[in-house]
Amino acid sequence: MKTKYIVSICASILLLVSVWYIVRASSEISIDQNVYYPVTYVVDGDTFKVLIGGKGITVRMLGINTPETVDPRKAPECFGHEASDETKRLLGGRKVQLHFNPHRELKDKYGRYLAYAYRDDGLFVNEELLKQGFAREYTFGTAYSFQREFRNIEVVAQKENRGLWGMCGDTAKRLEKSHD
Repeated sequence: MKTKYIVSICASILLLVSVWYIVRASSEISIDQNVYYPVTYVVDGDTFKVLIGGKGITVRMLGINTPETVDPRKAPECFGHEASDETKRLLGGRKVQLHFNPHRELKDKYGRYLAYAYRDDGLFVNEELLKQGFAREYTFGTAYSFQREFRNIEVVAQKENRGLWGMCGDTAKRLEKSHD
């Protein structure tokens, strides 16, 4: 009697683990870095959605950070609306390739894919936002592939007072340190 009970419990646990694994495996998305995916929505200056295999996924551009506009806990930051508008201009109606950093996590703590975005005409979107001063270089945790290049681009944008560097003054420097 006791043996049948233990076998029944083990079989139930095995069944639950199997179902969990199948559900989890079917929810994972295969992203081909050589395929261009349609951008369906721009959330803000550094986050957008693409359609992959009929499923919408959220992408956070790696190595950059734009001023916040959608955080319900605080007012929009200086140059945030301009950064969001620029990202909408750059990505609206376009397709992008998503390139991942091989030495970084695939997703952040919010479940967003962390990627470099290359537009269908070859434009490196992360880099362009930095060059024009719509974004700051941003490192969270370990270094990423373009860290040195992005930091150098940011220095040039600062020196030339592009975008937020010319419009926000000291606020831009303070905002640099305030994001997690």
